[in-house]
Amino acid sequence: MAAEAHTSSEYIKHHLQNLTFGQHPDGTWGIAQSAEQAREMGFWAVHLDTLGMSILLGALFLFLFRKAAAGATAGIPGGLQNFVEWVVEFVDSSVKGSFSGRNPLVAPLALTIFIWIFLLNLMDLVPIDWIPGLMAALGVPYFKLVPTTDPNATFGMAIAVFFLVLYYSIKMKGVGGFAAELSLQPFGKWGLPANLLLEGVNLIAKPISLALRLFGNLYAGEMIFILIALMFSGGAVLFLTGGILQWAWAVFHVLIITLQAFIFMTLTIVYLDMAHQEHH
Repeated sequence: MAAEAHTSSEYIKHHLQNLTFGQHPDGTWGIAQSAEQAREMGFWAVHLDTLGMSILLGALFLFLFRKAAAGATAGIPGGLQNFVEWVVEFVDSSVKGSFSGRNPLVAPLALTIFIWIFLLNLMDLVPIDWIPGLMAALGVPYFKLVPTTDPNATFGMAIAVFFLVLYYSIKMKGVGGFAAELSLQPFGKWGLPANLLLEGVNLIAKPISLALRLFGNLYAGEMIFILIALMFSGGAVLFLTGGILQWAWAVFHVLIITLQAFIFMTLTIVYLDMAHQEHH
């Protein structure tokens, strides 16, 4: 049992380790061959699998939507055009329902966020051992297929949204107006310290909540797939049970990955709407 637990533990750790590139303690640069080496590389290490899959899926999104736009017809549309038009109308209605200002950036940004995050999340439905097994055969020690199970990816997207919120808050209200919003609400000028504390926490909580909500849900889903995969090595009964559980969780997970993309998009729209509103 101890050996089995050790094997299971190593299996889980292997599937949760990113392909990390950075500087070794001896000054050389390269790919970490263990979790310990990855930790030693420190802050400036990069996760090649997260970056690679994010760029690849972003390029796939651009290719498919550009192809649909280039081949658009006023006659009977094809399947791809139907899908793209439905997605665009869905995102457009979400923007109209949540954004009261006028900004041509918001709708394209919302569309990009929704589709990109959905594609990143969708990788969680690929069988857990396929891509890591293929990469191991090519000599790559680790490979995490789902970028949104890496907090670096989710925080990167959330921080980008946060900077946009700060930019439009200052652009629409001015430096003085934005400072007044942080310092004079909700208790007026006599409650300035409390106002700064409450509004400051509220401001900082936006990117943190965006990032952690997406990361937490996808990381938990990935862990469940890994734990189910462990059942396939436990005999015929556990193999059959694992197959049923994997199918059931995959069906349910389709809802989760779509919902998380929608929530991230909707909160981005709401935060940008708040940045465009002036309080008097």
